[in-house]
Amino acid sequence: MTDVFKSVDDLSEGYYKLIDARFSLGDPEAGRKAYLEGHISGAVYWDLEKDMSDMASKNGRHPMPSREQLTELFRRSGLSLDDRILIYDGGGEPFAARAYFLLRYGGFTQAFILKEGFEGLRTAGYPVDAEPCRPQLSDVKPQWQEHILASREEVKKVSEGREEGVLLDARASGRFRGVHEPLDPVAGHIPGARNYDWTRLKKGSYFDTGETVEQSLRESVADHEPVTVYCGSGVTAAPLFAMLDHVGQKNLRLYVGSYSDWVSDPDNPVEKDSN
Repeated sequence: MTDVFKSVDDLSEGYYKLIDARFSLGDPEAGRKAYLEGHISGAVYWDLEKDMSDMASKNGRHPMPSREQLTELFRRSGLSLDDRILIYDGGGEPFAARAYFLLRYGGFTQAFILKEGFEGLRTAGYPVDAEPCRPQLSDVKPQWQEHILASREEVKKVSEGREEGVLLDARASGRFRGVHEPLDPVAGHIPGARNYDWTRLKKGSYFDTGETVEQSLRESVADHEPVTVYCGSGVTAAPLFAMLDHVGQKNLRLYVGSYSDWVSDPDNPVEKDSN
């Protein structure tokens, strides 16, 4: 098991650099506003759409940033590859996990997600500050981990059986089965995919790292199977990636473009299961 998720009670073991990843898909300015109203002292802010996505790209609704964009983000945040990094959002949300994935992709090996989120730290007595944190710029050189990033072509190979692996869709069952689709132009899922609703990882407002969740994951994928996770736009698949990483899944990738990228090509087939 890899230690991806941390609890407030685990934080006595040393110093962390902090990333505040709070965001709201329904109100894109809410996270930054919350940060400016009060964040844990020393935390930098990473905005899902301004920092953790390349919204100028056409590869899905929350496209993967370029290497150049990520390098600038890491350096602006004052990060070094050997830093211990703690990421928080509102608790039980997908945004800290998105930051975690980007850090893993950049070669940071000591990044962690705080289960209880901002309120957990505040309630535990960690100081809150309204002044934006501006750390000294670093000159970090990321060590890109391309093996954890899946392209549309690689997903197509798995879907068509030309490459071994499992596609695991993190969306709610109704969207996966094509019963309804509130966001994308075509309802359904990538052919051959299995479904694991990412909200099953939660217990209230935090992620559950207990045996029940691990058992439910193992009912969907075996520990030896290569797994590519996706969702609608690559955001809610990130907690599924993080939890599979936490329980020790060895061959693991995330398709950041996800279903919104898949259906942008009208030649790509989709499956439905309305029963």
